[in-house]
Formats: sequence, structure tokens, C-alpha cells
Amino acid sequence: MAHVVIIGSGIAGLFTACKLADAGHEVTVVTKQRPKDSSTNWAQGGIAAILDKTNEDGMESHVQDTLKSGDGACDEDVVRSIISEAGERIVDLINIGVEFEKHKDGTYALIREGGHSTERILHAKDATGREIERALTSYADSHANIAMKPNTLAIDLIQRRHGQPSQGVAGVWCLDQDTQEVLTLEADAVILATGGVGQLWKETTNPSVATGDGLAMAYRTGACIKNMAFIQFHPTALFSPAERPFLISEAVRGVGAVLLDDLGLEAWKAACEDAKSADEEPPSPNPYSFTLRYTPDGSLATRDIVARAIDQQMKKHGTSCVYLITSHLDLPFSKKFPNISRRLEQEGLVLGKDPIPVVPAAHYMVGGVRVDNIGRAFLRDTESPVPHLYAIGEVACTGMHGANRLASNSLLEAVVFAERVAQHLILNPPNTYEGNHPAWRSEGLDALREHGPIINDRTSLVRTMSEEVGIVRSNQRLKRAKRRVDLLQSDVEMMWKTSVPTREIVELRNLCLIGQLVVENALSQSENRGLHYNVDLITDDKREPEPSASG
Repeated sequence: MAHVVIIGSGIAGLFTACKLADAGHEVTVVTKQRPKDSSTNWAQGGIAAILDKTNEDGMESHVQDTLKSGDGACDEDVVRSIISEAGERIVDLINIGVEFEKHKDGTYALIREGGHSTERILHAKDATGREIERALTSYADSHANIAMKPNTLAIDLIQRRHGQPSQGVAGVWCLDQDTQEVLTLEADAVILATGGVGQLWKETTNPSVATGDGLAMAYRTGACIKNMAFIQFHPTALFSPAERPFLISEAVRGVGAVLLDDLGLEAWKAACEDAKSADEEPPSPNPYSFTLRYTPDGSLATRDIVARAIDQQMKKHGTSCVYLITSHLDLPFSKKFPNISRRLEQEGLVLGKDPIPVVPAAHYMVGGVRVDNIGRAFLRDTESPVPHLYAIGEVACTGMHGANRLASNSLLEAVVFAERVAQHLILNPPNTYEGNHPAWRSEGLDALREHGPIINDRTSLVRTMSEEVGIVRSNQRLKRAKRRVDLLQSDVEMMWKTSVPTREIVELRNLCLIGQLVVENALSQSENRGLHYNVDLITDDKREPEPSASG
């Protein structure tokens, strides 16, 4: 049986590990911190799926919503195949132990999110990712064929013949963060399931581990990286200057929450007072939403449109946030969204009563390692795979999301491709590499004595990406970002070549490389599509409507 190393412990990595282990393969799961520190664990909304394959109308509706969200850049064949497999993968998750929310009659309590035309999302209240992570981790921990290696940071992939990407990979070098020892983990196949790169931006919903490690390792090994200009910003992260952004699930807008800016909030409150004086029902806040000036879908439009509307509105009026309004809804919020309700209470806010201050925050990397329909990574500038290297989950670019991910499609894509990779390796066991693995370079390296430069460089990188490569871009800003990021990358690479590896320098090296890839791909875009929006590419006939002074 093969020995497979999986880097990452979210839904993609753990689901694959369970499937491979059940088939008798030996699996080592490498994770930078703890399994629960993955992005999956932070996912609130849910997993979009049509459980009944005979429901052709429902499946077609899901396909069309996905294609619309992807703004013409999705691979339709991939979209259809993933959606068609959704029901089977949900059954797999349930069999592993995932408990989705149900009605009293035993049917699943489906919800709707932005960009979806109907309710089709399975969830576990507002902590779906945590429930999936719980079940998968419990299953993996009890499996004799799975070895978990927490607190272990992957540094670089080992090539089967050093410097020849076409020969494939033979394992991974890792830093044991407890001993600071560099480990050589040999493998017959390596699966990247490392998530995204939200830590490149100041405001992000991602956990601290999201530093693009798998993507950077794949690029250095010769893999093709695609669509890095498309970084999704979630429209509604809690605005709290004292804390990191906390995601307010899209499901809150799905049940009717409305976005208002300061002027809209004042106007709606005044209208409510007038209605009260006239002994009339208070008006809906929806007509007062600035989002209607950008899209007829209003607060329920896709994330790219809503995030851009918020960004432009905040810049136009010089405000630091907008507000999510829920007080017009008669819902048991503390029961339906217990996790969000508890977090808001820490801020002295009550869901269902108070306006919730929100801002967009970096959330999901739509691009990534280009893979085929069974998850094999492509070599750069070829149509050939990197032998023995796979990528699944957020680190991969499958063609499912196009230029903008539809809400709750990511967990679905991850679990479908996890199954495909597992089945491919089960049916086609990789041959064991009989050559000599190159030793980790260690001679002549010094311990980094001053950590100040690393901290300063990372702060400078994040500031550059946040200010110049955000939701709305321009050629001038992108070119300025390229100069700054290129200089940082050069300096960090010099530091890397002479220093003993630490988590700080490994992450900074990866972040700088991914920053370069994002900027270069953004500069290469010839049109605005999905999540990439460059004001210098706007033509008069495509210019979005400007909000009025009352908007």
C-alpha cells in the first residue's frame, strides 16, 4: 500500500485521509497548528447541495446560479459534474458523523445565501465548518492508518530528481515547531490541502495559518498557478477596531437582513418614527439600502457586487463601516445563529435588535494550483501533470468558481475533489520512489538573530496589499504594489538563503511570493470580471451607477 502525505487538516485534507485510510493506505496529515485551526473550522454558512439527483430543476438552478456568480469564467463541465455528485458526498459526510440541522419532521433545514435563487444550503446553525471538522477529526484520530502531525510546518516539496519538476515529488520537508528540527517526510504521493492566503490583507476572516504555504511550495516546484487576481472579500465582517474581523454569515442576509449606510439608516429610522406616529406598520429597510443603486438584487447579490458596493460607499462618504439591519425580522436569532449572537454580545450588540457594523474582509482565494478533474496539479506552461502531486480545496483552481465563488460552494468543491483524488490513488497506487532524497540544506546557515526585519517586512507587505490590491484597483496602484512587493521578495529571499528556517521567515517568504503572483495576474487582466475590478478598465457603457448623495 502507498504512503500518502496530506498537508492541511481542513475538510479537503481530512476527508481524503479518511477515504485513503479506509482503503488500507498509510496517511500522514501535516498541519501547521491544530486541526481545528483550519479555515474549514471557521466556515459558518454551510454546504450547497441538491441531495436528490432526480431533482433536475433544482440541480440546473444550482448550476445556473454558480455560472452567474462566476461571471462567465467557470468551466461549465466541472460545475455540472461537482453539483451532480453533491448528494453522494453529503451522504459520506453524514456517515462519517456530520450532523446537519433538521426540521422536526426529519427533513433538512435548508437555508439561502447571497447569489442563490432558492434555499439549498445544508448547515449546522452558524458553525457548519466546526461540525464538519469535529466529525472528520474524530474519525481520523481513531483510525490506525492515519498519523496526525500537528504543529508541523511544511517548508518545501521534495522533487524526485532535484530540479526536474517533470519527475514529480517524493515528499516534503517540514519544520517540527516543538523541536525546531527539519524533518524529511517521504511519500509516494503528496496532496496539498493548505487553504488560502487571507493573511496577505489586514482585514481578513481567515485564521492565522492562511499564509499560502501550499500554493508557494507548488509554484517553486514548477506547478501552474492560475487566476490569482480573483480574491474574494466577504462583504460582512464585524467591524471591531479592537479585534480581528469576525464573519457575519451570508445566511443572515439570506433570511432578510439588509445593508444600510449612515444616511440610509437615518432615513429608515425617521420613516419608522413617522409610521409609528401614524399608527402604521414600520417600513422595510430594503428600499433604503444603498446596494439597490448598484444591483437590483440589493443585499442578496453575489459577494463581489456587494463587497464592491460597500467599499465604494465607504470611500465616497468617508465612513469606516456600513450596517447590517435585522430588527425588522421576527426570528429566534440566538437559536438560529448562536455563534454570531454570542460574539456580538461581547461587543454589546444584540442580533435582531441593533444595527451591526460591518466591513468587507479578505475571505477566499478563488485562484490557485491548476488541477485536472481528478485533482492532479499541472506543470507550468504544459498540459502535463506534476507526477505524484495533487491539490484540493481552496489551494486548488478547478474551474468551479470562475471569477467569483458562489457562497457555500467551497466546501462542496472540496469534498467532491477529495473523493476524486482518493479514488484515483486507490485505483492507481503510485509507485514508490527508489532514489535518494536530497538532504535538507543546513550547512552554513545561521539562526536569525534579529526578528525585527521580518516583522517590519510582513507589516509592509500587508499594508501594500491592503492599500493597493484591494477590492477596487487601478493600474497605478498595482504597478506601485509590484515595485514594493518585488523589492520585499528579493530582500526576504536573501535572508532565507542564509538563515535557519523558522515559522516567521517561512511564512513571510511564501506571502511575498503569493503577493507577487496576485499583483502580476491582476496587471495582466484586460477586463473587469467577477472579483477583479480595475477602474482603468471601466468603459462608459460598463460603468456602474454611482450612488446618489442619499444612497
